[in-house]
Amino acid sequence: MAKTNPGRFFEDYRLGETIVHAVPRTVSGGERALYHALYPARHALASSDEFARACGLGAAPMDDLITFHTVFGKTVPDISLNAVANLGYAEGHFRVPVAAGDTLRSESEVIGLKQNSNGKSGVVYVRTMGRNQRDEVVLDYVRWVMVRKGDLDAPAPETVVPELAAVVPASELVVPTGLNFSGYDFALAGEPHRWGNYEIGEQIDHVDGVTIEEAEHMLATRLWQNTAKVHFDATFRPDGKRLIYGGHVISMARALSFNGLANAQMIVGLNAGAHANPCFAGDTVKAWSEVLEKAETAAPGVGAIRLRLVATKGGEPFRLKDEDGKYLPEVLLDLDYWALIPM
Repeated sequence: MAKTNPGRFFEDYRLGETIVHAVPRTVSGGERALYHALYPARHALASSDEFARACGLGAAPMDDLITFHTVFGKTVPDISLNAVANLGYAEGHFRVPVAAGDTLRSESEVIGLKQNSNGKSGVVYVRTMGRNQRDEVVLDYVRWVMVRKGDLDAPAPETVVPELAAVVPASELVVPTGLNFSGYDFALAGEPHRWGNYEIGEQIDHVDGVTIEEAEHMLATRLWQNTAKVHFDATFRPDGKRLIYGGHVISMARALSFNGLANAQMIVGLNAGAHANPCFAGDTVKAWSEVLEKAETAAPGVGAIRLRLVATKGGEPFRLKDEDGKYLPEVLLDLDYWALIPM
């Protein structure tokens, strides 16, 4: 019996099955330092213990995307080792902030299957839950990924495509216990813009750009234990290129969004996401945002803002799709999320 793991293929998934992912991981200040070395991340709440304490928290939480990458990375050997591409996200809830010293683990339920018309691959839909050492759910989300078939003659499963909410309702957003922005220090945070300064429909060009390096991308995939072959093995794709991990693009765009959205401190909801086009080493990532919705919360001084974050590899800002509704070739990421911001 073979002891190595070739990864699952499309025909290996069963609707309704639960997959427990290895290996639990304890996160520390090292993750924070590496994250800030990889991305120009400067949001104050996740950078400073003292700033976080002044906002009612015990210490600075991990950047929300550290939580996302860690939980996501655990799923890769079971979900997307043989992926063609990760396609999208929905119904994401950040429920409990992660602190240094917390241990995270992941499990996923298969909630949908759809074989592609070419018979060579299919789309797998999973709902993933990340838990800490206290068995609290820190993050849950749905994603769908295109996976190769190992046996082209394997029969197609019954097609089940889950109905997913277009938006996480503002009423479902979880504000961390104790968070209080009533004494928020705008000078230390970096910008004066608060909830009331943003208008629905407003678009923000984040101006800055970062050229993606092969070494940094590989460091990121290893850091998050993301072992998908398309990211590691240049011989796995016909073009001989390693595909940049989509989460790397997400974190880069989120970090770039500081310029104009420095006070959008915490991600609390992931409404939708699409990796519109592949990203490769040498591409220069830029970003722009659009304000989609605003909501109040019950926490003192804390508002919620729904944002569309778009990452591009060149081109003019605020251009997303062509006349046929297809993403323009320079668009890398279209991400719809909720963040907490001072009122």
